[in-house]
Amino acid sequence: MRVVIVTESFPPDVNGVAHCALQTARHLVDRGHAPVVVAPAPAPGNKPVAFAPCPVVHVPSLPLPGYPQVRVALPSRRLAATLVEHRADVVHLASPFVLGVRGMAAAARLGIPAVAVYQTDLAGYARTYMGAGEAAAWRRIRAVHGAADLTLAPSSAALNDLETHGVPRVRLWPRGVDTERFRPDRRDEALRRALAPNGELIVGYVGRLAPEKHVELLAGVCGLEGVRVVIVGDGPSRPGLEQALPGAVFLGRRTGDDLARVFASFDVFAHTGPFETFCQTVQEAMASGLPVVAPAAGGPLDLVAHGHTGLLVPPHDAAGVRDAVRSLAADAGLRAGYGAAGRATVEGRTWAAVGDRLIGHYTQVLAGRRTAVAA
Repeated sequence: MRVVIVTESFPPDVNGVAHCALQTARHLVDRGHAPVVVAPAPAPGNKPVAFAPCPVVHVPSLPLPGYPQVRVALPSRRLAATLVEHRADVVHLASPFVLGVRGMAAAARLGIPAVAVYQTDLAGYARTYMGAGEAAAWRRIRAVHGAADLTLAPSSAALNDLETHGVPRVRLWPRGVDTERFRPDRRDEALRRALAPNGELIVGYVGRLAPEKHVELLAGVCGLEGVRVVIVGDGPSRPGLEQALPGAVFLGRRTGDDLARVFASFDVFAHTGPFETFCQTVQEAMASGLPVVAPAAGGPLDLVAHGHTGLLVPPHDAAGVRDAVRSLAADAGLRAGYGAAGRATVEGRTWAAVGDRLIGHYTQVLAGRRTAVAA
């Protein structure tokens, strides 16, 4: 199968869309298929991924105003040319927004089936950044995803949102996790001593530091006696968070085995963002054997079994986050039990298993197209 993956983000970017696109390309190659990636060019000075599993076509891009870590693709003939030159059987649209919309249009003109992967809660972002615009965001989502042969939602909450807002032909496609990389035995006592020299319980957050993540909700956790908050990631909110979270340690961006070592060295993982369509870092924390505190909204509802692998709290509830962490800090046995249960829960969620499900979706879309043509 010849697949063109049109993605709004790709390594060296560090985010869920980029990571999922990379894992998808790797799995397609492993299964004997022929993918090509089309993505915005990285920022000057950022080297593309050194060992990309397949060819990567970069289109010109500019930084998003106010959020330079995000690159927005400019109009380019390279996208349509790639679909033609690669003789694509199917176009995979990863979180279509700008480049993906052009990919959808090009696929439609060329008569190529398109599978759109919903990964970003644009409506939630509209509320966060503009205070309005949610209805307009859903109109755009309906227009883009309604043109696809199939839309894949990462969680039951995302699937329900899409169907409620009139998006047709939606199926569930979750995300995998690298359980070989993220595992409890990567715990590093030297790192723990450096982060918490007085033996504090380490509560970690991993993710973008941006307004929609609401990392400021960890302020109450910073005030707990015997607790050290450690923040991994970067983004436009970092300066303000360094002021809002007194005593927290900011490690910046970490990747690969280094990130896995940091994860395993936490005692509790806390996620605060209420707009997650999936939340890959929760899965990585569970694979690392950590109890999880997360909002009872979006993707975490599928991932965290309340009272079994972690604790779900109301969204935007700083006191709820603080109290959940306090209860885990007071009970080492509870932490160990939740962590072990979380690890057991994700052990079968490999990228290989998830990737095979994706190939199954492609196959069904192609079969549907052939049936329609025959009719």
